[in-house]
Amino acid sequence: MESGLGVPSLGLELPPFLIALHLLVTRTCKMDWRSMGSALLFPVQMLYYLLKAGARLLLPTRLRDLSADVVLITGGGRGIGRHLALEFAKQGAKKVILWGRTEKCLKETCETIRGMGTECHYFLCDVGNREEVYQQAKVLREKVGDVTILVNNAAVVHGRSLMDSDDDALLKSQHINTLGQFWTTKAFLPRMLELQNGHVVCINSVLSLSAIPGAIDYCTSKAASFAFMESLTLGLLSCPGVSTTTVLPFHTNTEMFQGMKVRFPNLFPPLKPETVARRTVEAVRTNTAILYLPWTMHVLIFLKSFLPQQALEEIHKFSGSYTAMNTFKGRT
Repeated sequence: MESGLGVPSLGLELPPFLIALHLLVTRTCKMDWRSMGSALLFPVQMLYYLLKAGARLLLPTRLRDLSADVVLITGGGRGIGRHLALEFAKQGAKKVILWGRTEKCLKETCETIRGMGTECHYFLCDVGNREEVYQQAKVLREKVGDVTILVNNAAVVHGRSLMDSDDDALLKSQHINTLGQFWTTKAFLPRMLELQNGHVVCINSVLSLSAIPGAIDYCTSKAASFAFMESLTLGLLSCPGVSTTTVLPFHTNTEMFQGMKVRFPNLFPPLKPETVARRTVEAVRTNTAILYLPWTMHVLIFLKSFLPQQALEEIHKFSGSYTAMNTFKGRT
């Protein structure tokens, strides 16, 4: 006879640890062949994807055709956002939509894109305001159509240490840089999933993975933004036709980080916004999940994985990132 747990009963009461050991051995022996096959196949799959990634570096990749895409860019009036709008139009997007808070910049960028022969519209929208995002998303769908490429680019930086930071400014950074992505993605992702056609892009920063002093609001919000995109990407694995791209650029030469300086500008020159825009559109068209700019940022992330904290601190001091924000002025 056996007990209800499948343990042989000989009229004796077995100690709990023997019962637990018996159950463990029994369940291990009953492991089905499918599970064993998956375990054996796993390293083969890893090797395949490594080889596939290497082949993509050497062989031409099939590009996404943008001629049917409606692209929405938040913070699209200036800086990287403006160059993204121009680049998407240049590479054949059907329609380009701009969201932002400054009408003058939005209007100028919109007129430039229309001059290139691409349909363009702009809407005033603060992505940090949830109700405003949902309302403008509804208006956009009614006037323009379904968004198939969402570029979360809008961001602000306060540029102060924690104790020197204004509380409202800290909240503003989190609302725009992080929560804004929740609201825009929730507004447009459901329709992408229905159409089985969509791409969500996040213009992040390498500071999300390697923070610096003097920009605690920006670094924190971008780290949260990176986690948001990582979770979203994994959550979409079983959703055909919908992908993501996270862009992690080094210091970019825009008004937002005006005054920021590194110790060796010739060795680590700031990126041009048009370069970030071009590489971002290329990443979307090749369905690249994560893009580091420049490629040397891979080295920084690798070093952070094993170097002791003291060594990392010396790297910050040597490179000048420790004091980079001391001359920060920001957008005027």
